Amino acid sequence: MMRYRVWHRTAYTYSDAVQDSIGQFHLRPRELPWQRIADSGVTVDPVPGDLSPRTDWFGNSSTYFHVTDPHEALTIEATSEVTVAAPEYDAGALAQPWELARPLRHPDIEGAVEATEYALESARVAHDAAAIAYGAESLTPGRPVGEAATDLMQRIFRDFDYDKTATTVTSTVGDAMTKRAGVCQDFAHVALACLRGHGVAARYVSGYLATQPPPGKERVFGADASHAWLAVWLPGTDQWLAIDPTNNQWVNDRYVTVAWGRDYGDVSPVTGIIFTEAKTSTLRVQVDVAPLD
Repeated sequence: MMRYRVWHRTAYTYSDAVQDSIGQFHLRPRELPWQRIADSGVTVDPVPGDLSPRTDWFGNSSTYFHVTDPHEALTIEATSEVTVAAPEYDAGALAQPWELARPLRHPDIEGAVEATEYALESARVAHDAAAIAYGAESLTPGRPVGEAATDLMQRIFRDFDYDKTATTVTSTVGDAMTKRAGVCQDFAHVALACLRGHGVAARYVSGYLATQPPPGKERVFGADASHAWLAVWLPGTDQWLAIDPTNNQWVNDRYVTVAWGRDYGDVSPVTGIIFTEAKTSTLRVQVDVAPLD
């Protein structure tokens, strides 16, 4: 079990005054059987006229804000203290054939109703022919769901290059499949397309991964980043096997879970719109995940 202080700062600057800024953020980690939140807070500068926290459809902490005072900079800073353990899974659930993890095919299995929305196409995870074919190599008939999901994770790690220049926030699963490159969000979306194209329920997860400095080097404050992975439904249970194709491992006590949904669009850390005549803007994001023990 590990305890972390998570700090996430998003700073926008604009070339002219912004009259209105309306947005939403997912920055408070979730309370989970394997994750406990000792403290969590978010500040917005300038102070919003409306700041409304709520629990969204997926059970995430989501906050709406509306800044009405003219401003040329906007900063959102979140700090949390989180204790995390490695998730545990039932061996029998992992050993079930992957075909049972298709809630539309097996609606009578316990948990199928709740899992169904994660088996459907979503805005950023379309049924892509190349992804379906790629997924079929791991989803062989009767293969245990835990083994099939792990094999898919390992193949994406091996076959795709981590390249920040290969994709953008608007890139599709098809783009990543063609380039065989991208970042963690792309790899999660590719894996989801591979699974959902065969009817398997799987969800997109956003959060943080505690990184370790190179040997002989000290930690650099603010040098971490948001991270993304996915979780595959284990049929007949409320468990979801969390896998990280970017790092080729099951999620463990180095991962802090913030939110989950159908894809990145449901759980982006900060999103919104502004009303301004500014021609340019800049964005700087800093993240720090510091062990406390």
